[in-house]
Order: sequence, then C-alpha cells, then structure tokens
Amino acid sequence: MTAHKNAPSLLRIAVAQLNPTVGDIAGNLAKAREARADAARQGADLLLLTELFISGYPPEDLVLKPAFLKACYQAVEKLAAETVDGGPGVIIGFPRLAKTGRHNAVAVLDDGKVIAIRDKVDLPNYGEFDEKRVFDPGEMPGPVNFRGVRIGIPICEDIWGDLGVCETLAESGAEILLSPNGSPYYRGKVDVRHQVVLKQVIETGLPMIYANQLGGQDELVFDGASFAFNTDKSLAFQMSQFEEAISIVEWKKGESGWHCEAGLKSRLPEREEADYRACMLGFRDYVNKNGFKNVVLGLSGGIDSAICAALAVDALGEERVRTVMLPYRYTSQESLKDAKECAAALGCRYDIVPISEPVEGFLSALSDTFEGTESGITEENLQSRARGTILMAISNKFGSMVVTTGNKSEMSVGYATLYGDMNGGFNPIKDLYKMQVYAISRWRNTTVPPGALGSSGIVIPQNIIDKAPSAELRPNQTDQDSLPPYPVLDDILECLVEKEMGTDEIVARGHDEATVHRVEHLLYIAEYKRRQSAPGVKITKKNFGRDRRYPITNRFRDRG
Repeated sequence: MTAHKNAPSLLRIAVAQLNPTVGDIAGNLAKAREARADAARQGADLLLLTELFISGYPPEDLVLKPAFLKACYQAVEKLAAETVDGGPGVIIGFPRLAKTGRHNAVAVLDDGKVIAIRDKVDLPNYGEFDEKRVFDPGEMPGPVNFRGVRIGIPICEDIWGDLGVCETLAESGAEILLSPNGSPYYRGKVDVRHQVVLKQVIETGLPMIYANQLGGQDELVFDGASFAFNTDKSLAFQMSQFEEAISIVEWKKGESGWHCEAGLKSRLPEREEADYRACMLGFRDYVNKNGFKNVVLGLSGGIDSAICAALAVDALGEERVRTVMLPYRYTSQESLKDAKECAAALGCRYDIVPISEPVEGFLSALSDTFEGTESGITEENLQSRARGTILMAISNKFGSMVVTTGNKSEMSVGYATLYGDMNGGFNPIKDLYKMQVYAISRWRNTTVPPGALGSSGIVIPQNIIDKAPSAELRPNQTDQDSLPPYPVLDDILECLVEKEMGTDEIVARGHDEATVHRVEHLLYIAEYKRRQSAPGVKITKKNFGRDRRYPITNRFRDRG
C-alpha cells in the first residue's frame, strides 16, 4: 500500500494491557484479534501487545516443547494474514525457534505478513526470572520500518539491563521506542518502572512507550499500569493498574521528533489498595484459569481467615465462596460469634463442623503409643490436621479449591502445621506480613476496590481486628506466647528476608539480640515447610519460592 511508504507526521498507537493465559494459544490469539478490531474502530495505525503475549508469560519450560513453539508461530502467522485488510499493524510477543536457538521474540505484522522479528537480547536471571534457562539471547536489534516510521522495540529487560540495547537502537536510527513488557507487581514497582524508562529516554533522546501485561499467573501478578514518557521527561499517559484496558494515544512528529499529546492519566492506587487489588487479581485468575467453580476455607474468627474470605468474595462473588467453622473445646464463643458475623457481612455460605470426634478418635488410637508422655504441640497439631482433613474432604466431594490462610510472618517462622492449616490450593496472603494483613483489613472495611464483587461497609468485624490473635489450640493461648509481638517480629523478618541484613545490623536497630537470633533460627528451620506450601500472590520484592531460594539443609547461623 503506497500510503505506507510516506513518512507520516501522525501515528495513532493502541496500547493494550490484556490478560493472556499461559498455554491458551487459541484464547490469546482471540484476545489479540479482539484488541485489533477495537483499535481499528478507534482509528489506530498500530496495536502494541505485551511480551510473549501469544504464549502467555512466563511460559517457563513449555518453551522446551517444539510443538508449543510451532503452535505459537502458527497463531502469529494467522494474525499476520488478517492485517491484509489495511487496518492496524500489530506488535506481538511470542516464543520462537530459530537456527540460533529459542528466543523471546516480537513479531511486527502488517500488509498480511510478518514484516519483522526482533529477539530479546538481555535475558533476566534473578528473582522471579529464569529466562537464561529456556531462552537464548538475541542479536543487537535495529529499528523496524513501520509505514515509514523507524520503531525500536526493546523487549522488557532490554530497557532494564546494561547491555545498551536502547542506545544501539537510537544510534541505528530509531525514532521512537515501544517496549513490550511482562513486569510483575511488587510494592512500589510503578515508580521503579518510571525511573527505568526515564533513564533510557534521557540517554537516548527518544520517547518510549512501556506496555505491561495484566493478570495473575501462578504466584505472579502483572499489574498493567502502562505508560509513556516524552523526550522532555513529561509523563505522556498513564494507564490504570490491575485493569484490562486499551488506550489509543496520538504521536505527532515535529522538528524535535515524536511527541505524544497529553493522554489519559489514570489514578494509581496507594499502598494498601494496591496490595489488596494485587491479591484479589492473583487469586481470581488462579481460581478461574485453573477451572475451579468455587472455593472453601476455614473461618476461625481470626484476622487471616477473615481477610482471605473477603478477598475470595471480592474476587469470585459470594455464591462461589463457602466458609466452615471447625470448633473444638478451645474455640471461644467470641470466635464463633466473630466468624458468623464475618460470613454474614460477606454474604457467603457458613457451615459449622465440630472436630471433637475426629480429634478424640486420633487421641484414642494413639493412647497406647503416647502413654507416659506429656500433652503438647503434638496434640495441638492433631486439631489443625483434623481441620485440614475435613476441608480437603469437602474439596474432594464438591470440587471446591481449599484456600489456605497463613500470612508471611507465620510462614517465615514455621507457625503453621503441615497437612493441617497449610492444606490448600492457593494462599492469597502468603506474601503479606501480619501487620500488613491488619492494614489491608482496615482499608477494606472503608473501601470497595474497583472490580470487587463484594459488598460495601464493614466486612471484617471490628472485634476480629482488635482482639489478640490466637490459634486457640490450648486454653487462653495467644500467638505472643511463643512469638515476639508482631510489629517486632515483622520488622526483624523484613530485615532478614527482604533486606538480607546481618543480625548485628538488626540488633543495632534496637532489637533484642537473643530474639533476633531466635527468629533467624526459626526462619531457617521452617524452609522445609515452605517448600510444601501452597502458592500465593507475590506482593513484596522478595517472596518465598521464586525469589528466595534457601537450602533446607542449612547449618549457617549469623552470629555477627
């Protein structure tokens, strides 16, 4: 088409932050088609999709299957053929097999064909990323001529790393940089992305669009929040966080290059709202993408199960959530009252299944074996395991996924029972420390987040927030009987886990030395439990699992 050969002075780009599903190639292709049709209706010239969109991100070892790579490229070719209609061109990410190896690539589609392919150069190999394991690095890219505009397409880490990909693109004639990303959420991540892009804009003298994936994939949540910066360092547009969206942005070429006219500036959520919405999105996608019709969880009258129930209702709707109170002789009337009120406020099903008979049955069966021993943690754990077994039985009978409810503070120090309260398919608060659980609970009682299916008003009774936390496994028990106060514990754990600080540094913050060493010891010896725990949403910069990989067998202790 001859019009494409003339260098334009106006370029309308549709930036799409959508929610693909790993392995659903047909479904992801359908999403891309729908996005292109939407972009065409709005008069866009080009549709920018995100990193590895056609496969879903991250595809991990699926990339090692030749049949998977073949199916991905066939889908890209189908979409390319449809661009013969003269509508928007497309930039789409896909994993490709070439003579040079397996690559994290993008294809540029126009005029009915694939007009260019570019491979990711800088493969991340830290934290949650492990791309060097399955991909080979690409060669330094040059710009792509799209309808007379020379576009540079650095892929995600290509703008984060130090290999000079963006500088190379600028030096070889790129006029504008469009970066498809799969950047997962952690607290404060949007500001980090802004700084990364600003650095590249300043160094290259080119404007950049940062398009980010949306949606939950196992433990990762991709939060969207796509944006762009002009060469004058002004924020050209800012898309919403935690919401699928397509935004059409106009770029005009003047004497000093391309400039985006002021676009949409969406409000970005603050700390508690962002954490809550990340948990909600990750939970919703895990349940729905894995085909569960509903969920079940134990509702104890405590803060952790209450916030998990609220997240479940907000993510799935009250009709898909079943809560079960599992009382024993140590369960207080206060807890029974709080659990019932919480379920009523959320509008979800609430059942009571006493555990006295199974617990006493276990104790009777073990009476000869345990003769002459003192009652203690073993008997407490039997209560937790009876509860876990009942929840799993309900799951097996009705096909409901069990939601496990332990917070990061508990997971850190092993304050959880294997095959008991750790039973479950997913944990929405796994990466939230106890004090953060309280913070988002107070926030949720004042606000209904966008996209939530739950009701407004107080959904977590105030008494649950106010009372001292307790597992109620023995008379008058509180968590603080065996753990430091949670504000103290959480600070020590954040220093050990997120910041990798030495124990002497932590003591210098004002903590008791013996307490610090004890918490460090508990952290290390609980590793085997964490390896067997359910996946959960990543919220902090260093979650258990993908980010923090410590050996189970480990005799190191930091003594300063």
